[in-house]
Amino acid sequence: FRFVSSASTPTTCKASTMAPTIDTASLPRWDLSKFGFSSPFSEDIDSHLAETRKLAEAFKAKYEGKLSELSLLSAIEEYEQISIRRTLVSSYLHLSYDTALEDDDLKKRKGALSQTQSEIYGDNLEWFSLDVAELDDADLTKQYGAEPNLSKYKSFIDELRRQKPHNLSKDVERALTVRAPYAGTRPLVSFFDKELSLMRFKIDGEDGDEVNMEVLLSRMSSSSDAAFRAKCLKALNDSLAGSVSRTAALSLSAVSGSWLIENKERKYVNLRSRRNLDNNCPDEVVDSLLDAVRKAGLPLCKRYYGLKKAILQKTQGLEKLKWSDRNAPIDIGGSTSDKISWEDAVAMVEKGYHKFSPKMADLFKSMVDEKRIDVPATNGKKGGAYCAGAVPGVGPFQLLNFDGTKQDVATLAHESGHGCHDILAYSQGYLQYHPPLTLAETASIFGEMIVFRDLLSQSSSKEEELTLLMSKTDDILNSVVRQCSFDRFEELVHTAREKGELSADEMVKYWMQALREYYGTEADDGGDSPFDSYDDASHLWSYVPHFHHVPFYVYSYAFADLVVGTLYNNYVQNREGFEGRLIDLLSAGGTKDFADALAPFGLDPTSPTFWIDALNAHLGELVNEAEKVAKELGYVQ
Repeated sequence: FRFVSSASTPTTCKASTMAPTIDTASLPRWDLSKFGFSSPFSEDIDSHLAETRKLAEAFKAKYEGKLSELSLLSAIEEYEQISIRRTLVSSYLHLSYDTALEDDDLKKRKGALSQTQSEIYGDNLEWFSLDVAELDDADLTKQYGAEPNLSKYKSFIDELRRQKPHNLSKDVERALTVRAPYAGTRPLVSFFDKELSLMRFKIDGEDGDEVNMEVLLSRMSSSSDAAFRAKCLKALNDSLAGSVSRTAALSLSAVSGSWLIENKERKYVNLRSRRNLDNNCPDEVVDSLLDAVRKAGLPLCKRYYGLKKAILQKTQGLEKLKWSDRNAPIDIGGSTSDKISWEDAVAMVEKGYHKFSPKMADLFKSMVDEKRIDVPATNGKKGGAYCAGAVPGVGPFQLLNFDGTKQDVATLAHESGHGCHDILAYSQGYLQYHPPLTLAETASIFGEMIVFRDLLSQSSSKEEELTLLMSKTDDILNSVVRQCSFDRFEELVHTAREKGELSADEMVKYWMQALREYYGTEADDGGDSPFDSYDDASHLWSYVPHFHHVPFYVYSYAFADLVVGTLYNNYVQNREGFEGRLIDLLSAGGTKDFADALAPFGLDPTSPTFWIDALNAHLGELVNEAEKVAKELGYVQ
């Protein structure tokens, strides 16, 4: 999943002069016919779910309370097939709706089917994970001995059994599942998503129609005019500060409250333990990562933005570095308004992938050729970008908001890495192809890194080299430092939620606190930040979807980016056999934890020094490279 924040860059605009635009009507749309349904309103979906319900009822009648007596292997295989049937429908509806968020009929249809799905699972399938977790060790050992093929599902079984200390009773688990579409956080989050998708913005003093959030963010991030960037951020922040931030606060307060009470009821040790257990990652490793970013990452962050400020002062006449300038382009290596066609973007990613893995290059091209990518940035479409694995044999599918910028090429490389990961891991079966979050971003970020280094090697001048280095460092800081600041915001919100529901004003307070902890106090207030002010940054928390959909997910971006940085150094130093080792890692899906998966590369993220070493070798080296070239060009002393 790639959240396109104000780091994203789909369209360029300097002052009131609009840059060339991409013809969205000509860009490819995905082909969802592979799901086997003609329309989200097709009666075939209802028939499919009716048959799924019958299979689920028969499964429960046959196996509940009898797993120690009957074949556990057969039970898991039947459970997997029923799960595939359920996911086929939910994925199809999810993808269909994400390109038609303004379709109220489709939203209602999706909600009704979600309720049906919850009933099927809660009434007939919820018990299975609980019964597997409760199996006696002796009974499980006996099952492994009687059926050698059961070992194929060992990772799935182990994952269920790790949850045993945190499971509630069957009645409670069923009630939580069945009620979720009606009374849980899901309806609030869905409403919040739609409100975001409906937002339109008018930039003060600019001609033209109102634009959606994707276009607004892209114009801000790709403009070389500081005054225009400031106008864009003000338009965004002012619009969010109204009803949207109140909706976001209500949704996030509900999500954090639900997370809080479930953590207590399920006896998790701390706020992140639940997410860490899902990732099969010890709390200590995540704590070590976050601590390292604060100790080693923040100085590098301040050093980099000090460099960027100096360059912008000389190239764009910048007087003060504002938050709206954080992702400003360093456009000394050519025009940032040059649009990249979809065909050229595909060629660039394919070429970069082919350099380190011909196999992954072929997988990437197959996703393009088979219409698995919904490309254009259109109204009524979900913002950002993601890759949905769906089910083996049907997925994956990518959603983009492509508008022809270099960042869009990086996003294509990123999401295509997810797609390659999915395809390679499908051999593990539906229940085990999903990698833990700590490894889920490996292929995606590695793909970005390879394409970046390929472009850097082709740079025709020092100016272009510096432009690319600064852009990539922007990306890494957004993945590492910024995402950890997001995690800190979540920590503050979730901790405060224990004392009662939170207002939008309280969210603003915690957001600004996290911002200053990670970027320093504004220089205008006598602080040590390279940023002179954080004007119009107060309500940007209102449009970060992770806070609502996957609490405490965001650290996985920092985890993956730093792991990939060390992986890339491993690749540079020892290319012999690297592709095979990487393909093996990706093909393992969810059958290996991060430590076992990275061991063949000589990497050990459990080491106390791993994260600081990774920060210095990955982010530190890029900052060093950028400083060196900037000095050669005379931008800094």
